[in-house]
Amino acid sequence: MKIVYFGTPLFSAAVLRYLLHKKGEIVAVVTQPDRPKGRSGALAPSPVCEVAKEASIPIFQPEKCSQEYFLQEMANLGASLYVVVAFGQILPQKLLDIPPLGCINVHASLLPLYRGAAPMQRSLMDGVSETGVSIQKMVRQLDAGDVIAEAKIPVPLEMTFGELEQELRELSKPLLLSVIEAFKERIPPAAAQDTTKVTLAPKIETEECEIDWSGSAEKIHNKIRALSPRPGAWCWIEVEGEKRRFKILRTRLVSTAEIGPVKHFSLAEGTIQCGIGSVQLLEVQPESKKIMSGVDWLRGLKASPKF
Repeated sequence: MKIVYFGTPLFSAAVLRYLLHKKGEIVAVVTQPDRPKGRSGALAPSPVCEVAKEASIPIFQPEKCSQEYFLQEMANLGASLYVVVAFGQILPQKLLDIPPLGCINVHASLLPLYRGAAPMQRSLMDGVSETGVSIQKMVRQLDAGDVIAEAKIPVPLEMTFGELEQELRELSKPLLLSVIEAFKERIPPAAAQDTTKVTLAPKIETEECEIDWSGSAEKIHNKIRALSPRPGAWCWIEVEGEKRRFKILRTRLVSTAEIGPVKHFSLAEGTIQCGIGSVQLLEVQPESKKIMSGVDWLRGLKASPKF
């Protein structure tokens, strides 16, 4: 069964590598065009593109999937199924209609919860205790297709986005393979999503990453872990008279109840009093410095910083 694989980031690259290891018949890969990267701004291929190059698989990098030349190229491949894993573009109906078995998508949430671009980050911000991955039949409406299969995992209170991403990536691999194998026999059954339970997960905006210490410790802790390690939650601090940007990558909830002076900082314990409750700094990145533990950062301070 010939498959065209659509994907772009590391999550998708790892899944593609797994399918290739399992001898999946990937006849082509579609990924985003090369983008500027790093301080030099030099164009760099996506992680999926790199995996496809290693495997000598034909690569397509359309700016828009709706372009007629691209649609014709896809039709010429004669693939039976399209598999989409974090591609980064909405597929037009003309493209969805090409493969006879349809298109399937791996989505990092338990649909209909967290439809959209940032399901993992938004679920962590909301403090969910459980999440997972869903494999759905693709339709024109975003993440609204019938669900073929899903798998769940618990979400510990301390889990970061980076850790959740790794867990869901590993969960996706065998689940997707089992669905692909099912397509070799027949189009597998799927269940319609309950539209009364839909929640949305829009992309993370830059302004959301700044920490508002007047909020509750629980919400602040959840924001920090949802944005760790990237793009990273941050705040301004004043150290020895200089105002600096300060990124916080990991915290521990110390209390969720007490109300006290907002932004009171304990130099001895590395705890910050929020609007309600307090958090302890476990992993930080001062401006222009490497990531370090909260303990190491505290040791290097000569005076208590102002948050």
